[in-house]
Amino acid sequence: MGLIVVSNREPYAPRRGQDGGLHWVPSIGGLTAALDPALQHAGGTWIAWGEELPGVADVDLPQGSPRYRLKRVRLSEAEVRDFYHGFSNRALWPMSHYFIERTRYQASQWRTYVEVNRRFAQAAVESYREGDLIWVHDYQLALVPRMIRDALPDARIGFFWHIPWPSSEVFRTLPWDHELLDGLLGADLIGMHTPEYVAHFLSACRRVLGAETEGDTVQWQGRTSRVVDRPIGIEVDTYEELAASPEVEEAADRIRRTLQTQLVLGVDRLDYTKGIPERLEAFDTFLDRHPEARGRVTLLQIAVPSREQVESYRQLRTRVEGLVGRINGKHTRDGWSPIQYIYRGVPREELVSHYRAADVMLVTPLRDGLNLVAKEFVACSGDGVLILSRFAGAADELAEAVQVNPYNPEGLTGALTRALSMPLEEKKARLQRLRERLRQSDLRTWADGFVAEIAGA
Repeated sequence: MGLIVVSNREPYAPRRGQDGGLHWVPSIGGLTAALDPALQHAGGTWIAWGEELPGVADVDLPQGSPRYRLKRVRLSEAEVRDFYHGFSNRALWPMSHYFIERTRYQASQWRTYVEVNRRFAQAAVESYREGDLIWVHDYQLALVPRMIRDALPDARIGFFWHIPWPSSEVFRTLPWDHELLDGLLGADLIGMHTPEYVAHFLSACRRVLGAETEGDTVQWQGRTSRVVDRPIGIEVDTYEELAASPEVEEAADRIRRTLQTQLVLGVDRLDYTKGIPERLEAFDTFLDRHPEARGRVTLLQIAVPSREQVESYRQLRTRVEGLVGRINGKHTRDGWSPIQYIYRGVPREELVSHYRAADVMLVTPLRDGLNLVAKEFVACSGDGVLILSRFAGAADELAEAVQVNPYNPEGLTGALTRALSMPLEEKKARLQRLRERLRQSDLRTWADGFVAEIAGA
C-alpha cells in the first residue's frame, strides 16, 4: 500500500546550481515536514504544481528509502493567474476568512479552477495502484476528490481543508457552493482544524445540498463521508532542541542586549487576515495610555512578503509601513524607537532566536485557520507570554494563552499591560500547560493518525 499526496505546493523545488547541476531544495512549511517522512516510509507519489525549469521532469527523490516519486503538474502563466492568484486567492481565500468585501467571483476564473483541478485529479488517477491511499490538500483543490472518485469508485480518499470553513451564510455567497461541496464529498474523510469549522461544513451540506448529516457524517449520493477536527501540530522536539542550542541562546541574548527593553514580538505573513494594522494601532494606544513604557518596551514586527504581485497586498504593505513611520515619529525619544519592522523572510534559526528573546508574543489575526506561529512560540519560549486572537483556530487548543479580540484595541492594550507585568511563576505555569498540549498532537502524530483514518474510513 502506497500513499498519494496531492497538493498545490511541491515538497521539493528544483534549482540549478552554479555548476549547472540540479538540486532539489525542500519547501518550507508544515505540510512538507509532516508528509515527506510518511511518503519516505510508505513510498508513493507526491503530485503538485511545479514551475517550469528546462530539463526537469518527474523525478524519484533520493532523500530516503524507499524513494517516492514527485509528479509535477504543469500550468501556464494564464492558468496560474486565474486558478491560483484568481479564484483560489481572490474568491475562496477572502470568503473563507469572512472578508466578503474582498471577494471577486469571476466565471472565467472558476472555469480555469475546474480545469486545473481536473488535471491534478487525472495525475492522481494515473499514479494510482490498487490499495493506495490518496490524500488531497487544501482549498486550491476542492474539486479533486469527486473527480478521482468518479474514476476510482473504490479508492480510499482523504482531504484536509487548512483554512477556516465559514458559516453557511457566508459560504452561500459563493456562486458555485453546490459544486464545491460535491467535490469535497468525493472524499471518505474530510479534515479541518476545529470543531467550529466542522459544524459550519455540516450546516452547509444540509442547507446547500439538502444532504443528511448525523454526528460527524454526511450522506450524499449514496455514500458516507466523515468530517473530523484534527488540528495540525508542529515538530515539537525539533523546536525545543533548537531553542535550547547554544547558538540560539547566544543570538537571543544578543537581541536582548541590543534592545535593552522588554520585547513584544509579531511574526506574520503580510496578509490582510493577520491583523497587523490593528495590532500596530493598539500598540500606539498602549503607549498613549502608558507613557512610562516609552523607552522600556519595543514591538518588533516581522512581516514575511506574501503575494506581492497582487495590488491589494501591495496596498497593505504601504499602509503598514505608513503606520510604522507615523507611530515611530510620534513616540521616538532618546535613541529609542517603539517599533522595529522587518520585511523579509526569516530563517528558522533566526526566528527561534526571536521567540526565545521575546517577553510577549502577539498572534492577533482577524481570522486564521489555525496559526502555527503560536505553537512554535510556545515550544521555544523560556518565560514569555502568548497573546492570542480568539479568531485563530489555535485558540481552541491553547486555552492558557491570554486571548483577545483583535478588533478591540482597548482590550488588546489591557492584555499587553497584563502580559508585560505577569509574575514569572504564572508565566512558566501557563507555558508548561501549553507545551503539554502541544506534545499530545505533534506534527508526526497528526500525519500518521490522519493517514490511518483514511485507511479505516
